Amino acid sequence: MPNPSVAIILVNWNGLIFTRACLKSLQSLDYTAFEIFVVDNGSENPEGAQLKEEFPHIHLLETGKNLGFSGGNNVGIRKALELGFSHILLLNNDTEVEAGFLGNMMHQFSHNPKLGILQPLICFLHEKQKIWGAGGKWQKLLGRAITLGDRKNIQSYSPKTEELDWATGCCMLIKREAILEAGLLNEQYFAYFEDVEWSLRIRKQGFEIALVPEARIYHEAGGSSKKKHDEGVLSPRVFYYHVRNQLFLLRSSNSNLSFVGFSYHIVRFTLWMIYFLLRGRFKKLKAVAKGIRDGFSVKLKPAPTWP
Repeated sequence: MPNPSVAIILVNWNGLIFTRACLKSLQSLDYTAFEIFVVDNGSENPEGAQLKEEFPHIHLLETGKNLGFSGGNNVGIRKALELGFSHILLLNNDTEVEAGFLGNMMHQFSHNPKLGILQPLICFLHEKQKIWGAGGKWQKLLGRAITLGDRKNIQSYSPKTEELDWATGCCMLIKREAILEAGLLNEQYFAYFEDVEWSLRIRKQGFEIALVPEARIYHEAGGSSKKKHDEGVLSPRVFYYHVRNQLFLLRSSNSNLSFVGFSYHIVRFTLWMIYFLLRGRFKKLKAVAKGIRDGFSVKLKPAPTWP
C-alpha cells in the first residue's frame, strides 16, 4: 500500500442514482493514490451488485442490513485500516467532487503533522455558489454544534484555512493515527451528531481539525433522508435520532455547563412538540418525546476500537 494512500468510503442505502453520480465524479480526481470502498447498507434492491457491475474497480462491502451512518462507515473504516491505508475519507454518496479536492487536502496533511481531520468547503449541488458547510464550531455553553458558512454566498463569504471544532461526516478526511488513538465512529448514534462526537473525541487526543477552502465538493443535502412521508419530507425517525443524539452528545461532553445546555435544548424540543401538535403531526410529536426519553435514560456505550 503506497504511503500516503486514501481509502474513500461511500455508504449506499437505497441511493443508487446518487452513488452512481458520485462515483462518476470521483473518476476525475487528479490525486491517484486512492481506492474506493462502497458499503451497501442493506438496500432493498441489490444495488451493491449493480454498482459493482458498473464500476468494477470499487471494493464492495455488503452489510445485509441498515447499520446507519456510523455502523456502515465503520465497516469500511475497519477494512481500510486492515489494508493499511494511511488516510480515510468519509464521503456522502449524494455528493459530487472537484478534480483537485483530494489532492488539496492531502497537501495540507503533508505540511502539518498535528492535523487529524480535514474538511473541504461544501456547496449545494444545485446552487454551487451557495455554501452548505465550511466546518463547525462547538458552543460549549449551550451544547450547540454550529455550522460555519451555512447558506452563505461564496462571493460574500471568504472562508480561510482555520482550525475547527468539528468536521461534517458529509466529507471528512481522517489520518489513520487519529482513528487508532480515538477509536471509530460511535455506532450507538446510528445517524446524526456522530461526526460531532467523533471530532470532539479526536481533538481530545491532541489532533487538530481544519477547513481546506481550496478543496470543494457539492452536496445534494439530504438525499437519503428527504423522502416523502405522510407527515412531510423528513420522517419521524429523523427527528427521533436528532433529539436523542443531541442529548447523548451533551451527556458525553462532561461539561460543567451541561445544565444550561440541557435546559436550552429541552426548550427547543418542547417548542417542536407544540408545533407538531398544532399541525397534527402526531408521529413526529411522539418521535421527539421518545427521543427526549431515550436521550436521558439509555446507557451510553463507548465507541469501538480497532483492531
